Amino acid sequence: MRALIQRVSEASVSVDGRMIGRTGPGLLVLVCAMEGDTEHQARNLAAKTAKLRIFRDDAGKMNRSLLDCAGSALVISQFTLAADTSRGNRPGFSGAAAPAEGERLYLDFARALSGFGIPVETGAFGADMAVSLVNDGPVTIWLESAFDA
Repeated sequence: MRALIQRVSEASVSVDGRMIGRTGPGLLVLVCAMEGDTEHQARNLAAKTAKLRIFRDDAGKMNRSLLDCAGSALVISQFTLAADTSRGNRPGFSGAAAPAEGERLYLDFARALSGFGIPVETGAFGADMAVSLVNDGPVTIWLESAFDA
């Protein structure tokens, strides 16, 4: 699985002009399940996200996690993180999980993150969403599930 994590002071997602999720301060997490990904990888990625020390401590250093800050998260499915741009100018997305599997793993990730006691709101899988955010820092981190949490 892949995730693009942004530390935000606020973020929201709307579908058809209606806000369906928001967070702040905390994280906006764009998540993509790749072909062959597993629930174990979704849980590990959620654990890494919850424990990632990217929030400022009293000295101004990035030394606190989302758990330490009692922050919240907005989790959005984002299959375009699977983009293969190695050939030509049109990205390919064949590395993304099939839609049913992608949705299942995206929801597994959100549930696992919530399991840490983090308030989690989500977007709408497969919908045309409008995402707004105020990136704090800015801090943007790319994670992949090829690790043990």
